[in-house]
Amino acid sequence: MADIIGLQCTECKRRNYVTMVNKKKSQKKLEKKKFCKWCGKHTLHKETK
Repeated sequence: MADIIGLQCTECKRRNYVTMVNKKKSQKKLEKKKFCKWCGKHTLHKETK
């Protein structure tokens, strides 16, 4: 039972990545440090709908 979510850059607010998350196992929002091609550096990306 996985849901598709988007990951949004915290600096430029663009949605760069899409991933799947099992909502039954994870209660809090997903946060990952990923590369943003618009910022040109590694930034924190947070879960969005």
